[in-house]
Amino acid sequence: MKRHATAQWKGNLKEGTGSLDTQSGALMDHGYSFKARFEDENGKSGTNPEELLAAAHAGCFTMQLSHLLAENGTPAESLVTKSEVTVEPKDGGGFEIKSSALTLKANVPGIEKEVFESIAGKAKTGCPVSVALGAIDISLDAQLEY
Repeated sequence: MKRHATAQWKGNLKEGTGSLDTQSGALMDHGYSFKARFEDENGKSGTNPEELLAAAHAGCFTMQLSHLLAENGTPAESLVTKSEVTVEPKDGGGFEIKSSALTLKANVPGIEKEVFESIAGKAKTGCPVSVALGAIDISLDAQLEY
């Protein structure tokens, strides 16, 4: 299986603009820019690679966890995961992605807290996006809500 996306860019880094298209059409001519990536903390001026990475990580982890919980005989009623990707300036110039912090709120009837935490930990380390992000710190704050 292969998936693809296309990025277009015009102009220099700071004043230029780009657009993103995804195979699914979820993003079609969706804008991104230096401002959206590095200056606009409220995230309203367009998307950026880190936001897309966070969405991919949250989605992958949540799907993996759903599968592992069902295999355990304790399917989730609901799983809500937020991924917060941190990008920082690096020594010598440029930027680097430092971490992805997963925050999970889960409703999983009939599961013991220790079992839930163990399964969530396996999902964190085993989802394909976590594996691909092996060069950064990945944390998990998993809260079980009944």
